[in-house]
Amino acid sequence: MILLWLTAMVPQSKPPPCDLMTQTCSSPTSAQMTLLFSSFVLISLGAGGVRPCSLAFGADQLDRRDNPKNVRVLESFFGWYYASAAISVLIALTGIVYIQDQFGYRVGFGVPAILMLLSALVFFLASPFYLKQQASKSLLTGFVQVIIVAYKNRNLTFPLPNSTASYHHKRDSNVVAPTDKLRFLNKACIIKNPEQDIALDGSAANPWSLCTVEQVEELKALIKVLPLWSTGIIMSINLSQNSFPVLQASSMDRHLTKKFQIPAGSYGMFNIISLALWVIFYDRAILPMASKIKGKPVRIGVKLRMGIGLFLTCIAMVVSAIVENARRKEAIRSGFQNNPTAVVKMSAMWLVPQFCLNGFAEAFTAIGQTEFFYSELPKSMSSIAAALFGLGLAVANVLASVVVSIIDDITSKGGKESWVSSNINKGRIDNYYWVLAILSFINLFYY
Repeated sequence: MILLWLTAMVPQSKPPPCDLMTQTCSSPTSAQMTLLFSSFVLISLGAGGVRPCSLAFGADQLDRRDNPKNVRVLESFFGWYYASAAISVLIALTGIVYIQDQFGYRVGFGVPAILMLLSALVFFLASPFYLKQQASKSLLTGFVQVIIVAYKNRNLTFPLPNSTASYHHKRDSNVVAPTDKLRFLNKACIIKNPEQDIALDGSAANPWSLCTVEQVEELKALIKVLPLWSTGIIMSINLSQNSFPVLQASSMDRHLTKKFQIPAGSYGMFNIISLALWVIFYDRAILPMASKIKGKPVRIGVKLRMGIGLFLTCIAMVVSAIVENARRKEAIRSGFQNNPTAVVKMSAMWLVPQFCLNGFAEAFTAIGQTEFFYSELPKSMSSIAAALFGLGLAVANVLASVVVSIIDDITSKGGKESWVSSNINKGRIDNYYWVLAILSFINLFYY
């Protein structure tokens, strides 16, 4: 954030202003671009460390797996975590953007930098008061070791069913033999020669020749959740549709009053607002009321919540297609087919339902997936469990670009107007939404 702030504070860190008389602009130098990109890289690395680990770290403070009430505690924690994250994004895209707009980027970049500094300071001051799990090994290295050793031992025969001494496991471990699922991986922890394979302290003499039962089961647990993880990718593709709604809103009546109109890029806030409101309403009103009526604790199962979210994102795409079809017909009826910037006599508030539906979908599926991963994976993999949804979101953003490119190539053949044309009145964004709706329904059946 400090490097990004410097791009606004130091005149030499950016190209000079454009010459308005000659309409010429100087390109940034390599050093200026390096400074800018370095700030983006550091922000990305920092976010990659903070986001998954802060969720896992918070859950570590509350995780009492021997307590039957712990499931409800974790469900509430994950919900409030996402609600607070949504509210922070709302503040960033309203308050911080307002500061940047009113006071310039020197102040606009300086405020987040100071807030980040305060955050780091509070983190170090509060650190002694928390429970901290010590990292003992690299999980990713362990996964690679299991795969390589299982391949090396592929010709070994499996021990007899009750011969647990043939498998290598940690001292005082409750898991002395691997499960039968994905059985081929079990060969990674078979002890071939105890004298050569096991060191004096009981560990493997060579971790690349013998793994523990725990390593094998951790990899199995990760593989086991990947199919359900993949079902969230289509929903994340739907959530990443930011540019087309902005074009739609720009061509619609955005006035709330005669003098005030909502910026076209701000309609995405309805997604975040609906997510935060639903989490608060669900945790503080729906569940307590349902529990009071039934006379016992009530909670919606995590898999059911994920399914509800995937269904809602299907409906969101259907609504998006219907609204865009109506908007396009109105634009053509008004003679604006060749003028995508013209404003049609249709309120942009018609876009709000699709954003709200996607917000509810994210509240159900994102929170449900994170809770599911955290409960299914071993405690040692809690940070990976928290990172899986973010990884799916990243994959979805890449795939979203691929989907748009494929549709653009197919629909623009023969000189035809592409469905995803920049002229949304000539294009058929409604058909593009129907494609996403169909993919979402297929994904729901896959789930």
